[in-house]
Amino acid sequence: MDRSESYEVLDRLAAVARAAAHRPGAPCRCASGLVGVLADRDDGTVVRHGRLVAKAHAPDTDPEAHRARLALAAHPDVAGVLLQPLPLPVPSQRGAELDGRPVSLWPYGAPVAPDDPDAAPWEEAARLLALLHRTPPPREPAPRLPEMRAPLKVSLAVDRMLRTAPDHPAAAVVLSAWRTIPRGGESGPRLLCHGDFHLGQLVREPRPVGDGPWRLIDVDDLGLGDPAWDLARPAAWFAAGILPPDVWSRFLDAYREADGPAVGGDPWVQLDVPARALTVQTAALAVAKSTVERRSLDEVEDVMIDTCGRIAGHRTDSAP
Repeated sequence: MDRSESYEVLDRLAAVARAAAHRPGAPCRCASGLVGVLADRDDGTVVRHGRLVAKAHAPDTDPEAHRARLALAAHPDVAGVLLQPLPLPVPSQRGAELDGRPVSLWPYGAPVAPDDPDAAPWEEAARLLALLHRTPPPREPAPRLPEMRAPLKVSLAVDRMLRTAPDHPAAAVVLSAWRTIPRGGESGPRLLCHGDFHLGQLVREPRPVGDGPWRLIDVDDLGLGDPAWDLARPAAWFAAGILPPDVWSRFLDAYREADGPAVGGDPWVQLDVPARALTVQTAALAVAKSTVERRSLDEVEDVMIDTCGRIAGHRTDSAP
């Protein structure tokens, strides 16, 4: 998408958000800090207007899968887990797409503070994931629910790296780690999964007075699959030495105490493959993005590349 197309989508999405936030003809008195762009990426454009957020999803979003995911997010069975979508304003119902990109509307919830890692709600996140994984797929959207997209996103990240930076010095290391990960269909359980969990997927549910409990956001990867993938990113960070052991223990203990079904007595029986896969995904995206941005890998990205090297070396050394 070129710059002019991006501006056009932003303008039209902002109009959807404004129409939802105010009655027809009513003036906007929202403070400037409450109106603006929250994200503008190839996989999603998000604007805020007051208490509402409008999102234009990725251009390649499958319409039927998207509708099923929205229906799941709106279902009362998951009201205590997922932030629920809002109806689009009537004038926008026919235009629920922008240039083929589905549009959705949500209440604005306060996100996790990026500058206060000690306050990160790891236990709350674990409990939400456990509750989601324990919830039977609601009867109405269940037959239409797609696969959870976490495994696919790993492949997409590697493909992006190969298109963008095939000659990068770290690309071969990432590919070596990628080859250790089994291919083929998912053989694990098929439970409700978020598909792309990280702390950026948490917001406070808005309330008339103050902020409410934490809720998961972003329906783009929701679906049925192995819930171990929802624990894979923090597991990968822990294995790489980025997530402190005590934080990992708090997260895992809270998930188990909430009867989360993803792991057993030895969590790495279920987490080994997904954690290796998320390490590869993170490293592949780091190589691709740093190449496009014409910069060196940062410290955290270097750690993920090094971890890919350890994965590849360990698997090679232990191979029969």
